Amino acid sequence: MPARPVIGLADSTLQSIDWNENRQPSSMAAPSNNNKELPMPACFHNPVTIVFGGGSLDQIAEHCPGKVALVTFPEAAQLGLLATVRSLLGERLVCVIDNVQPNPDVAWLRGVHEAFWAQHGDCDTVLALGGGSAIDTAKALIVGTASGRFDELLDLLASGKPFVPPRHKTLVAAPTTAGTGSEVTPWATLWDAGQQKKYSLHLPCTWPSVALIDPQLMLSVPAAVTVSTGLDALSHALESIWNHNANPLSDTFALSAIEDILDCLPRLQQDLGNPELRARMALAALKAGLAFSNTKTALAHSISYEMTLRHGLPHGIACSFTLPLVLGLAWGRDAGRDQTLQKAFGHNLAAAQQRLRAFLHRLGVRTEFEDYGVTAAEAEAMIDAALQGARGRNFIGAQAA
Repeated sequence: MPARPVIGLADSTLQSIDWNENRQPSSMAAPSNNNKELPMPACFHNPVTIVFGGGSLDQIAEHCPGKVALVTFPEAAQLGLLATVRSLLGERLVCVIDNVQPNPDVAWLRGVHEAFWAQHGDCDTVLALGGGSAIDTAKALIVGTASGRFDELLDLLASGKPFVPPRHKTLVAAPTTAGTGSEVTPWATLWDAGQQKKYSLHLPCTWPSVALIDPQLMLSVPAAVTVSTGLDALSHALESIWNHNANPLSDTFALSAIEDILDCLPRLQQDLGNPELRARMALAALKAGLAFSNTKTALAHSISYEMTLRHGLPHGIACSFTLPLVLGLAWGRDAGRDQTLQKAFGHNLAAAQQRLRAFLHRLGVRTEFEDYGVTAAEAEAMIDAALQGARGRNFIGAQAA
């Protein structure tokens, strides 16, 4: 059973309110025991039913019970997705929220959340159709409050008190990008640009009940989004390896995802309409999502939140441009983690970092803080602060650093 939600500590510079993360994680990454041939027991938990393959979206009627609200992005109607959902659900589609923007901000979410619960409180299922922002928005919407006020949810997140929501909806997620992983995790990132902080919502009810992963939905994704979301998936996979919470099962998903992304993403950037490459990236992103669904992310993501809030970087770029740097910080911290990383990159750290840099550069992604207007002193302070954050404390080098 998932642990009861509790509030974590706040980052020192970028305030971060995270659920289930106030404990220093106990490592499963390299457990020791007297039997050198057998690993210690490790638990892998993921309750999401996964439907993968072309045409998966056609199954929404089967997997979305009762009255359904659709949460999607503005271009969904133009792409024909809204008409498709209407035809599949008919009169059971009672609400459409189609103005989701990147990085959903609490200032916008407030009105949407309160209107949804006031007008469609009898809705049974929320279908999230879109990228990570659409799925995160849907996760926030399904959590109801006793008063109907969105600020009650924010107050509970900020108070440090555990709570069980008095009401919630069933969530079904159908990603239209390959990278978010949110369709198989319980986390939702809610942004407060005005207060320069973010909330990470994590409740048992925010696990999607079903993930419908249809690579056909991704054929029209433009190059910049394809690269950014694909790099988010790569970051998820790597972050699950240099992580106190890693285990042999998460490693298996992560290594397979890394191999596929390194091979596939540069080719997909040059051949966006290739259905085989789209399917491979969709599956790789799913595997990365499954990996970090059990480990949470680590240092690269902890750094990324400030880069997004204060420097405007898209999330996928913000959490990936530091990967060569973080690889160097992780290398040598833990023998078991080194063995896993070496399966992906070989035994030479410098060569491994150069391979990652060359991969990112080939995709048009710069890999130094100064490339984004951050000085060396600012970068050092940012990394130090990130190591103290909830995600940073998952990093295997956090204690040593």
